[in-house]
Amino acid sequence: MSKTLAPSASVTSQDSKGLKSMSIVEAAYNKAGLNEKEAQRVNDTPGLSEIITNFIAENRVTDQFKDEEVPSQYGYLSGYNKPKGLTEQANLLRQLFSGLGFVNLDLQGAIEKGEVPLPQNTEGWFAIPNWMKNPKIFGASYNEALQVILNKIKETRNGAFYNYREGQIGPKQLRQTATSEKFWKQISEEQGDPDILIVAAQFGIRHRGRSVRRAREVMLDNGSEFGLGAFAVGIMLLTHPERLMNYDDLWIDCAGDEYDVPDAGVRFDRAPCFDFNDGKVEFGTCFVGDASVCYGSVSAFLP
Repeated sequence: MSKTLAPSASVTSQDSKGLKSMSIVEAAYNKAGLNEKEAQRVNDTPGLSEIITNFIAENRVTDQFKDEEVPSQYGYLSGYNKPKGLTEQANLLRQLFSGLGFVNLDLQGAIEKGEVPLPQNTEGWFAIPNWMKNPKIFGASYNEALQVILNKIKETRNGAFYNYREGQIGPKQLRQTATSEKFWKQISEEQGDPDILIVAAQFGIRHRGRSVRRAREVMLDNGSEFGLGAFAVGIMLLTHPERLMNYDDLWIDCAGDEYDVPDAGVRFDRAPCFDFNDGKVEFGTCFVGDASVCYGSVSAFLP
């Protein structure tokens, strides 16, 4: 099996940073100067654990673009729960794209045996074609590969698809983020450059209600998480069409790509997105600073 990246270890109360937090609590407790009855009363009063848990949740991530989040209850209405098995996904991809090869079978076997733990905050393992390995199928550039995917979505949906950026996804308008491009190259090398790559991902619910740039900040702070672009998201919709089949499904931001509208003033300040309206899937772009209750960014994690 090809080498895989080691997961970053979680910091515990016994590590140096954890001990620092414990010392702050200890100092506050000592400073209070409690007598025996007061100490017992503090110990017996419920809620301390909840206060600490909420404090950690509110302060564990960067506050950059913190105001670009809104509460959201949108989710997976149409039946998607978790990804299909890797074999089923890969078979579907080979049916859709003639000539496409296989995943790293050693890695797939290790995953299915439970030897590769699923990263936290993911929903499962997804199979994504390595477009750079297959120019005869997907073209010589990311933009050409994306167009192939959009055409295939239209075909598999019997025409129930609308592209608001038809003819406007060339390299001057759409590109992968530097972070996304780096991670895909890293994953491909780690897995031995197969025809189909395996990634642990979530389909948008983790970042629902966040603007694209807020979601990117949270991902960057995580260290092992990166936004998926329209190519990967389009593939996931092809293998999991039940993810987006209703107006009230959580719509999808593609934080791994950047889009430029000519004469917009700020370069590449948009990102691709998929939604469902009037009985069809729609592809368009949105401003990276817009926080919407009905959108969530899709992301993947290094194993």
